[in-house]
Amino acid sequence: MRNNNAAVLYGNKLKKQSEFVRVIKQLAKNKVAVLGLVILLVEVLIAVFAKYIIPYDYISMDLTACFAKPSFAHLFGCDDMGRDIFSRVLYGTRYSLSIGIFAVSISLVFGVIIGSFAGFFGGQIDNILMRILDVIQAIPGMLLMIVISAVLGPGFGNTIIALSVSNISGMARMLRAQMMRERGNEYIEASQSINCSKLRIIFVHLMPNCVSPLIVQATMGVAQTITMAAGLSFIGLGVQPPTPEWGAMLSAARQFIRQAPHLVIFPGLAIAITVLALNLLGDGLRDALDPKLKN
Repeated sequence: MRNNNAAVLYGNKLKKQSEFVRVIKQLAKNKVAVLGLVILLVEVLIAVFAKYIIPYDYISMDLTACFAKPSFAHLFGCDDMGRDIFSRVLYGTRYSLSIGIFAVSISLVFGVIIGSFAGFFGGQIDNILMRILDVIQAIPGMLLMIVISAVLGPGFGNTIIALSVSNISGMARMLRAQMMRERGNEYIEASQSINCSKLRIIFVHLMPNCVSPLIVQATMGVAQTITMAAGLSFIGLGVQPPTPEWGAMLSAARQFIRQAPHLVIFPGLAIAITVLALNLLGDGLRDALDPKLKN
């Protein structure tokens, strides 16, 4: 019996490894997705080592260089206070990526908990949880974020909270649908027959078979969250100056858009490139994780 159990565990381990290898190979065939991944990895490295690679202090001012145009001394020019835009855009990668990743991670955690319990147990638990999500989804996402930001006040942490709350419903509903589809399969009945705990069935047996759509949604959700964070900062409810978050830089530069358009162009390009890279990677992951493409 022990040998049979060991063989089953070893077989499951090999199956998971082979599935991971298949996804990596499928993703590697998609050159556009690989490009998105490379761009994202470069931005992550920039965010981690921003303090050591920026040529100037991102808050140091040089009043003799106000509105300086792009040059060899200042690759992206300078803003209205003489701060180097290139340094601020590089350092801002840390804030913008952090907001997107942390907000989506919080949404993912709560979405997984709510969606898994609603999808597995069903009945009254499902009704209560879904009605709560209905109330949240009845409020437009941007309006909900504005309300939460206005109540909590602007700032880095409060912006993450505001963005994460608005994304929980989508994560939970997607996982609930996957759970409801999988819970009637034979392997779940087999797990119940050997008295596996409900938590073990949910998070060990069901979750690995339901997580693929969440990975894709989370990847694209980071892109959407970065855009939303920029929007909140643009209207003054997100990250506040002098923090070089890209949306805050756009908000501060909008009054100088005709006088010095480079103040808006480079933070805007940073947002556009990041969102494009995340969407390309998300599309590639969706294709790689699609069961129809396994063969």
